[in-house]
Amino acid sequence: MQQSHETQNSVGVPADTKDAVKVLSVTHWTDRLFHFEVERPDSFRFRSGEFVMIGLLNEAGKPLLRAYSIAAPFWSETLSFYSIKVPDGPLTSRLQHLQPGDHIIMKTKPVGTLVLDALLPGKRLYMIATGTGIAPFASLIKDPDVYEQYDDVILTHTCRDVAELSFGAHLIEEAKADPLIGEMAQEKLRYYPTTTREQSAKMGRITSLMEDGTLFSDLNVSPLNPETDRVMICGSMGLNNDVKAIIESAGLEEGANSKPGTYVLEKAFVG
Repeated sequence: MQQSHETQNSVGVPADTKDAVKVLSVTHWTDRLFHFEVERPDSFRFRSGEFVMIGLLNEAGKPLLRAYSIAAPFWSETLSFYSIKVPDGPLTSRLQHLQPGDHIIMKTKPVGTLVLDALLPGKRLYMIATGTGIAPFASLIKDPDVYEQYDDVILTHTCRDVAELSFGAHLIEEAKADPLIGEMAQEKLRYYPTTTREQSAKMGRITSLMEDGTLFSDLNVSPLNPETDRVMICGSMGLNNDVKAIIESAGLEEGANSKPGTYVLEKAFVG
C-alpha cells in the first residue's frame, strides 16, 4: 500500500516549485476525459475564455507545459481545466493521475482570442465546440457580461459518443442554477449537443448541420448574418478551419483583441 501511495503522490510537482498550485478535486467523466480544479493564486486575474500554460516537471526536472483554457469564469474563487487523456501524451498521460493535494505548475500570464473584447457588438452569440474545445465556453457561459451583451447565447458541442457530452450537459445545469447568472442563463442560454459516432437525439458534425441549414432550423433562427451574429470556435485545427470557411462565406470576419470582428477562433491546442 505504501508503494502505491508514493506512486500516486509522485504525479504532481513539489509544493515549493515555482508557480505551483494545489489540486483541489479531480473528476473523470469518461475513460478519455477528465476535469480538475486548482487553487487560484490571490493575484491572478484573467478574462473569461483565456488560457494559461500548465504542466508538470519532466524527467530532467524541467517544466513540461501546454496551453489549457480556463474552464471557470473570471470571478471564480478556484480555477478549472478540462482535458483529454492521451495514453502516450508527454503531459496528459501523467495529468490524468492527479489526486487532490497534488500540485501542478501554472503560469500566471493568461492569453487568448476567445474573449468578448475581440468581438464587435451583436445580438446572437454562437459558441461552437468539439471535444475538450468546450473548456473556454465553460468560462464564458458563466460570465454575466455575455448575457448583458447578447440576447441569444447558443453553445454547440459535438463529440463522438454520448458519454463525452456529459461535461457539457453538467455545465449547462450549473450555469442555469448559478446564483449570479442563473436567471439570465435560463432566459438566454441554449445547448445544442450532437454526436458523430454513437446514436443520439441529434447526429452529425456541426459543420454539416450548419451547411445544410439543420442547425438554424432546429434552433428556429435565421441563417448567419454578420449584422447580428457573432461566432466563437474552439476545436481541432480541422474543425476550426472548416467552420471558419462556412462563416466567412456568410460574410463574417475574424476578430482579435487589437481589432474586434464578427468571429474568433482559438489557435492554442493541448498536446
